[in-house]
Amino acid sequence: MSQRAYDVVEILGDGISAELSASVHKVADALPVTIQFHPVDLSRKNREETGSDKLYDETEELVRRYKTALKYPTETFKESPNAVLRDRLDFMVIHRPVTTIPGIPTLFGRPIDLHIVRVATGGTYEDAGRRVGSDAAVSIRIIERIPCLKAAGFAFDLAAKLGCGVVSTSKWTIQRAADGLFEEAVDEAHGRHPSVPHRRELFDALLARIVMRPEEYCVIVTPNEYGDFLSDLAMGLVGSVGLGDSASYSFDDKGNVEFALFDPAGGTAPDIAGRDLANPTAALFAFSTLLRHVGEDRLGAALRKACLDAIGSGERTRELGGSLGTMAYTDAVIRRMREILEKH
Repeated sequence: MSQRAYDVVEILGDGISAELSASVHKVADALPVTIQFHPVDLSRKNREETGSDKLYDETEELVRRYKTALKYPTETFKESPNAVLRDRLDFMVIHRPVTTIPGIPTLFGRPIDLHIVRVATGGTYEDAGRRVGSDAAVSIRIIERIPCLKAAGFAFDLAAKLGCGVVSTSKWTIQRAADGLFEEAVDEAHGRHPSVPHRRELFDALLARIVMRPEEYCVIVTPNEYGDFLSDLAMGLVGSVGLGDSASYSFDDKGNVEFALFDPAGGTAPDIAGRDLANPTAALFAFSTLLRHVGEDRLGAALRKACLDAIGSGERTRELGGSLGTMAYTDAVIRRMREILEKH
C-alpha cells in the first residue's frame, strides 16, 4: 500500500526563511506520509529581480491548484506579501492558537489555552485614512457581514470539535453600527450551532478577564483590529510573540474551506539568518496545524507535543535559553515525535 501523499505550496521568504524551511523539510521526511512541496520564492530580492506581479500570479495559481500552503516570513517592501495574498485568495478568517509552553519564562503564571478567530478583513485596516486640514485626520471603518459570518461559523465549528463554547467580543454598545453588525452575524451563525454555548463580552472587559481568569476562555471570535490586539496580548502572556502560528482561510460558496495558508507569526530576523540560530518552533507549529487541516490529526498532534516536550525538558534553541542550534533542535523534536507515534 502506498503512503498517503499531500501537495503543499511552500512560500519562501526572507531572512531565516531558508532555515525554517530546512527544519520543516527534515520533519516532513520523518513522517509516515509523503509531503510534496511546491516552492515559490517571494523574497524581496526575487520580487525585485523577477517582478512582483509575476511572482504573485505564480503563487496564486499554485495555491488555487493545491489548496494548501505553508508560508515563511517575508519582508514588506513597497507592499506586504501577506496583504497581497489575502486579497488575491480572499482570505476571510485568521485562526491563532495560543497555548502555555512549559519551560518558557513568563511574568504570567496561569495556564492559557486559547483559540483566537479573527475576521481577516475590514476594520480601519482597509483604509489608511486622510488628513483633514492640519489638525485632524479620518479613516473609514468597514465591517462586512459575509466575512463575519465565515469567522463566526469557523469559531462555532472549532468549538464543537473542542467541546467548548464561543465568546464573541467587540464594542457593540459604542460602535453600534459596525460592531453591532458583527454581533448580528455571530448570532446568525450561533443559530446554526445551537448546541455550542455562546456569550458576548465587551472587548475592554475581556482583556482584563483573560488576565484574571484565562481558564474561562477557549474560542474567541472578534473583528479584525481587536483580533490583532488580542493575539499579541495572549502571546505576550505565554512568553513570546515569536512562538505563535496562524492559519488563514478562504471559503467556497457552500461555506467549506477552499484555500488554507499556514505561517509562523515571527519576522524575518535578518540579524541571525544563516547562522543556525533560528528558532523553528513557530514554523513547526504551523506545519502541525497544516497536518491537522489535511486530516492527519495524529501526526499534527504528535509534532506539536514533541516541540512542547523538547522545550519543556530544556532541549531548546538559544533564543529560549537553551544551547541547541536550529537543526539540533529539529533533531530533538523528530526523536520525540517518533517516540510519541510509536507509543500511540
